[in-house]
Amino acid sequence: MKDAAPKTIYLKDYTPFGYVVESVHLTFRLAPTSTRVISRIAFAPNPDATDRAFFLHGEELSLIWAKIDGQDVLPDVTDDGLRCTVPDTPFIWEAEVEISPQTNTALEGLYMSNGMYCTQCEAEGFRKITYYPDRPDVMSTFTVRIEGEEKVKLSNGNPVGSGDGWAEWHDPWPKPAYLFALVAGDLVNHPDRFTTMSGKEVELNIWVRPGDEDKCAFGMEALKKSMTWDEEVYGREYDLDIFNIVAVDDFNMGAMENKGLNVFNSSCVLASPETSTDMNFERIEAIIAHEYFHNWTGNRITCRDWFQLCLKEGLTVFRDAQFTADMRSEPVKRISDVIDLRARQFPEDQGPLSHPVRPESFQEINNFYTATVYEKGAEVIGMLKTLVGDDAYKRALDLYFDRHDGQACTIEDWLRVFEDATGRDLAQFKLWYSQSGTPRVSVSEDWADGVYTLTFRQHTPPTPGQDVKDPKVIPVAVGLLNPNGDEVVPTRVLEMTKAEQSFAFEGLASKPIPSILRGFSAPIVLERTVSREERAFLLAHDTDAFNRWEANRNLARDCLVAMIRNGAGPDMAWLEGLERVVRDDTLDPAFRALMLSLPTQSEMAQVLFEMGTTPDPDAIWQAAEDLRGHMAEAWQGFLPELRASVAVDAPYKPDAEQSGKRSLGSALLALQSRLDGGAAAQAQYDAADDMTLQLSALSQLISAGQGAAATKAFEQQWKHDRLVMDKWFGLQVGMAKPDMAVDVAEGLVEHPAFDMGNPNRFRAVMGGFAMNHAGFHRKDGAGYAFLADWLIKLDDKNPQTTARMCSVFQTWKRYDDGRQALIRAQLERIKAKPKLSRDTDEMVSRILG
Repeated sequence: MKDAAPKTIYLKDYTPFGYVVESVHLTFRLAPTSTRVISRIAFAPNPDATDRAFFLHGEELSLIWAKIDGQDVLPDVTDDGLRCTVPDTPFIWEAEVEISPQTNTALEGLYMSNGMYCTQCEAEGFRKITYYPDRPDVMSTFTVRIEGEEKVKLSNGNPVGSGDGWAEWHDPWPKPAYLFALVAGDLVNHPDRFTTMSGKEVELNIWVRPGDEDKCAFGMEALKKSMTWDEEVYGREYDLDIFNIVAVDDFNMGAMENKGLNVFNSSCVLASPETSTDMNFERIEAIIAHEYFHNWTGNRITCRDWFQLCLKEGLTVFRDAQFTADMRSEPVKRISDVIDLRARQFPEDQGPLSHPVRPESFQEINNFYTATVYEKGAEVIGMLKTLVGDDAYKRALDLYFDRHDGQACTIEDWLRVFEDATGRDLAQFKLWYSQSGTPRVSVSEDWADGVYTLTFRQHTPPTPGQDVKDPKVIPVAVGLLNPNGDEVVPTRVLEMTKAEQSFAFEGLASKPIPSILRGFSAPIVLERTVSREERAFLLAHDTDAFNRWEANRNLARDCLVAMIRNGAGPDMAWLEGLERVVRDDTLDPAFRALMLSLPTQSEMAQVLFEMGTTPDPDAIWQAAEDLRGHMAEAWQGFLPELRASVAVDAPYKPDAEQSGKRSLGSALLALQSRLDGGAAAQAQYDAADDMTLQLSALSQLISAGQGAAATKAFEQQWKHDRLVMDKWFGLQVGMAKPDMAVDVAEGLVEHPAFDMGNPNRFRAVMGGFAMNHAGFHRKDGAGYAFLADWLIKLDDKNPQTTARMCSVFQTWKRYDDGRQALIRAQLERIKAKPKLSRDTDEMVSRILG
């Protein structure tokens, strides 16, 4: 039988906890299967609470004893916590529990990763460590004593003492339990120091396993850049004497912002030119910044409840995007973010998993760590900044930090700050937080007597639980070009507030060509009939980098649609226009590389579905292959020369300039390999002295059917490096021909190095397989059955990773009846699993509708 039926929790039912936690003292006596945790917690009645029932969360704990003010008590213990009669005055609660970190395969609470103790408490992992009111609005100072034989013992805050077999830490800043962290093991540190803007000296450390010391330098520089940037741009200074990062091999997420002790998935902090690609370096830089920025937007000001998750995550994602744009290329960052948003969040918004940026209810909060909360949450912040302007945004953020430091807040608190700082009424804007779905905005135009008028109409399709949607505030950035390509009206933000609204541009000498939704100023679907000639014009002349890319993307989509539906040949006029962009050496190589990337096969499936055509994954794959072949043939005369011109002849640096050149070189190599059968890729593989070049060459050798020898050589070269081997696993199944993808995946899970208990390795294979669109959607259903088999196996060990991986099935209703029936059968098979976790049960139920 399944776990007990989950209880639905509603935002409207929020009430404060009955007691204030004045201080927490924890003692950990570490042992792999019998760790003892002794808690001493000072409680006092909460004057703001109406319910004084004393309930402490606790799961998978063995209670040894409990006391109140030194007197033994016998609480009522259940599977999810305990209840006890307590005084109406302040009191001291003490308890001792036993837990087993070594057998904790869910990687929540205190667990072990290759002999190292570590924690993950967000969202509700602390209840697996000791009995406590495990909710984000209960904040307290923590003192932690760690006892054990481990060489290094770390926790939040500042170190206050240590001796033979023990160490003690104190965090002076009140925090919720989800920010608690403990790490203990045989670790070595990569140290540095940082001087804050007020002159405070901060000790910095990245703690790793012995042997990984040479992969810390980039992460440390990224941390210092983040600290400097947050001071300069947001005026935020670090507030402890020490900042520690720890690299952990087994981790469900990317990283965690625990106060003063950030715990990182090893893949998100360890880097070297030999083992990491340019994309790895950029991702590491962004994630380190993200977790550091949480110190103020998440830690110093946290969430009142988990419905407000977007308050900390949306704002911090927006801040890390600003940081990356400043460190690298703002247009390339923006385009990359939109590609990711459309690939991950738009399908979520348009399917059975749709939910508002701030949900109204949940059963398992782990299932709401979604692209909607994170990425769409960040887009909402960006729109707000666009609407109020840079200066007003800065005033509002300063007021936010001043007013709410040390508090657990809500979206209402956040928006009220902007209303007070700007005088704007944001009641309508708040709909972005409460309504789910992606707005669709249609555009029509009128030209008469020198006046050009754009009329916009917005509607948001029904989503689960929300059939009727009110009009939102939508900032639409528009510029106008004249027929010779000059910009006659620079970017202007049109503020749409009604279901239908018109905006006029007067005094124009000729009918302009509009550039609409510049910079992707709002997360919407823009619906406008645009001729191929107008798209080609924007590709050639638009001064907005995003819309220039968008014009090219739409031309590529149109070309692929015609090839799939009508058997048409490629649009040679478009390819000629694209060639001019690709060969323009005045443009950023990274931007040119993005221009060469075709729409993904999943994106094309959605395009066809919305056009009323049932997508055929095999036909989509074939059309993309044919188009790339045509591109290679059309450009064969200049490909080798252009690729040589962007080769980097200097010591490796993962900076924007070199990374952009390698990105363009890799895109050109992919085309060249279609002409030479992989000869250039083999030459690059043999000469490569960094992972970016080696991996891009290997991918093209596999694609060309010439990768067997290189794949074996790569394994032998890197079998000792777990993170590089994750790349090896993912690349093979991701690049496999569709008819072979299931066979390749089945072979990889039999490899001795495959470990389903390690989230990185599991995601490498299963995530890589699911992204092989035609391979996963093989017509006989073998791909669906393969993935379902492994999700059923993993659910007993790691429900979080299982539930999140189930989301690959969310677009199932756009395919043909046969595939839908096959997917439904696998989803129902997962749902019928005995003792299915609540995480996975909720996810599958929502997907099934």
